Amino acid sequence: MSKEATSTNLPWVEKYRPNKLEELIAHTDIINTINKFMKADRLPHLLFYGPPGTGKTSTILACAKQLYSPKEFTSMVLELNASDDRGIGIVRGPILSFSSTRTIFRSGFKLVILDEADAMTNDAQNALRRVIEKYTENVRFCMICNYLSKIIPALQSRCTRFRFGPLDQDQMIPRLRHVINEERVEVTEDGMTALITLATGDMRKSLNMLQSTSMAYDVVNEENVYMCTGHPLTTDIEQMLNWMLNTDFLSAYNNILNLKTLKGLALQDILTEVHTYVHKVEFPANVRVHLLEKMADVEYRLASGTNEKIQLGSLVAAFQIARDLIMQQA
Repeated sequence: MSKEATSTNLPWVEKYRPNKLEELIAHTDIINTINKFMKADRLPHLLFYGPPGTGKTSTILACAKQLYSPKEFTSMVLELNASDDRGIGIVRGPILSFSSTRTIFRSGFKLVILDEADAMTNDAQNALRRVIEKYTENVRFCMICNYLSKIIPALQSRCTRFRFGPLDQDQMIPRLRHVINEERVEVTEDGMTALITLATGDMRKSLNMLQSTSMAYDVVNEENVYMCTGHPLTTDIEQMLNWMLNTDFLSAYNNILNLKTLKGLALQDILTEVHTYVHKVEFPANVRVHLLEKMADVEYRLASGTNEKIQLGSLVAAFQIARDLIMQQA
């Protein structure tokens, strides 16, 4: 298969993954710092942490592509993901043998990338401490994780830490527009807003939503994006709130149940969206506290695996009581 044919079959997140540090769209301070390290040939052990889809893996892969030529890449870079077995055996085996050997034809250090390092066992992390110290001359380690607290303090102190925060809207839009132009996708303004809103700073998520919606529909607009992701529309949530606050219990319950069934919505998603509206609507303080408390209980019970219909009844009941409290105060 030709290289061109292969690239067309790639998911867009891989097809448009940056190959150089200059191509990265965010975290300029981090990229400038790493660039200085590389120019001075003083790259330390690195620890990247932050939410998914914020450019951690892309950054270190761009570094590796700048450090090594395509021919050297396979011999100089060892990349391990959480999907690979990463118990103590892998640290004492492949990682140790890769770190302890030097390449004959090239001076400089090798690079070990441990993606999703927070999935490593404590024993494996403890075994890694000695390997990092002993073979610093040969190799540099880059650990990538979502939760810093799951990395043992001894490893954290051996690395230079960088936090990758969620991406801003201004950073995501130009990159999305670039992909849209390259792929010739028809996207409306409300569709773009929906992609940014649902992604919550996760670039990977926004590109995946864009690709799946463009494959399912001719136009990427707000309704199609929400339909494709199975997320409740803002108009639906507003309608549900209106029913819960302005109609009797039975009508509200049946209307929401019918809409939920018709659109295939999960109560957990409805609850999350309603929660944001509770903060936006001007409720009296005691009413808001009552609602948040009851919604937290419903969420806890849903996580325990309870019946969605019964929990929906509980949610509607909470709003009915809130309405009565408002009436009493009025």
